[in-house]
Amino acid sequence: MATAPQSSETQLQISRLIMSPRDKVFQAWTKRALLEKWMCRSNPDQRTKYYELDVRPGGRYRLESVSPAGDLYMLEGTYREIRPPEKLVFTWSWVRTPPQKSPIKENEETLVTVEFFERGKFTEVILTHEKFSTAEIRDRHARGWKGCFDSLDGALKAAQA
Repeated sequence: MATAPQSSETQLQISRLIMSPRDKVFQAWTKRALLEKWMCRSNPDQRTKYYELDVRPGGRYRLESVSPAGDLYMLEGTYREIRPPEKLVFTWSWVRTPPQKSPIKENEETLVTVEFFERGKFTEVILTHEKFSTAEIRDRHARGWKGCFDSLDGALKAAQA
């Protein structure tokens, strides 16, 4: 079956340099204690809890994120590819979003690819998130991922201190 080509409206790509070794950055994407410090935490007062985290091809993850206002979001997906410390590929699907607060569609499955490259003392992380149904949903995810990367950078710096 052929897949439809992805346009700039249905995918986003973010690149970030993080001053931490590649294996540490990869672990921050695969270890529950580290993930809960930064994933879906675009606001420092946001809380994230993983209920399931099985980091292997075919393994699933399930988490909730609670905003500072108390809005509850539930997210789940399946890992498709794992190549430590180079690459992660997983599906991404919101299964609960606050009513009337978000254009994000529940149960719409998108795809996330995260690649990790050594750049001297830094690790370059390139995130590609694709298969969005609208540009508005893509843009909301872009803002969220940028906030997550800020939290990731802070969590890694705190772990090294």
